[in-house]
Amino acid sequence: MKAIKVKKPGGLDRLTLAEIGEADAPGAGEIRVRLHASSLNYHDYAVAAGAIPTDDGRILMSDGAGVVEAVGQGVSEFRPGDNVVSCFFPYWQDGVPPHGNFSHVPGDGLDGYAREAVIRPSAWFTHAPLGWSHTEAATLPCAALTAWRALVVEGALKAGDSVLILGTGGVAIFALQLAKAMGATAIVTSSSDAKLERARSMGADFTVNYKTDEAWGDTVRKWTGKRGVDHVLEIGGPGTLPQSIAAARVGGHIAMIGILTGISGEVPTLAMMAKQIKLQGIIVGSRRHQQEMVRGLEAMGIRPVIDKTFPLTDLADAFRYEEGAQHFGKICVEM
Repeated sequence: MKAIKVKKPGGLDRLTLAEIGEADAPGAGEIRVRLHASSLNYHDYAVAAGAIPTDDGRILMSDGAGVVEAVGQGVSEFRPGDNVVSCFFPYWQDGVPPHGNFSHVPGDGLDGYAREAVIRPSAWFTHAPLGWSHTEAATLPCAALTAWRALVVEGALKAGDSVLILGTGGVAIFALQLAKAMGATAIVTSSSDAKLERARSMGADFTVNYKTDEAWGDTVRKWTGKRGVDHVLEIGGPGTLPQSIAAARVGGHIAMIGILTGISGEVPTLAMMAKQIKLQGIIVGSRRHQQEMVRGLEAMGIRPVIDKTFPLTDLADAFRYEEGAQHFGKICVEM
């Protein structure tokens, strides 16, 4: 079967299409999945580009969606024909995170889903939402689950809350959809007026262009009647955190989920302490979180926003498109 690998030391010009072998029949506790789609995340791009070192010849992509072709002995949760989607942390089934790195993440520490089929333990997958295409389901393991855990699991989002969402990428758009579906007020930032207009068409209650308004944190706080927002989906990292703290209410929750502006920087600790803000680092979630999210998305009728789709063989071009930061929502590849 075909797969996309990256050669050391990484780089989009070092992605290769390779022929690989795989066992034909799943063993005990395993399933064979015919993969149909994956979706691009910043983490996948960092591995492909060489910013996150991995083994030479690593098969890329952390997200995979497809159909079960066969089940091994002892598997009762899945049957042939079931549509399934992978888990970002396959060894994090429930409870607290078992590790604080990417050593067990497909497409990084393990071979990923940029391939035509795979045999893996059944616990590495969950059912996909009913009625979703494989491409839609492929957006869930990293982006959707990050937004779900940040707002619903850790933030305990409820109707009447206010949510500040930085950007309009995959995680951000899922956060916007979740916030509105659950009766919350949603505020979105971007450097693109066109993207902000589209966010408003999806229900964003207030938008701010952070390029033309450098004090956007104060702008957001003033818009809330100087109360501040209950939740912040912090994607930028050190370059945006001071403004996120300015925008948050006393006792607010900031979910740190991205480092687009760098891996370190100054933190206004006095302001954070004075506001008694809860700042929490979040990397995706567990299999249990994903199962709960799938049920939630089915109940709310949310469907992902997919900006553009590429064939798997054009994965490098898909990453180059991601580099341009012009997308709104998710970028996917199909097998």
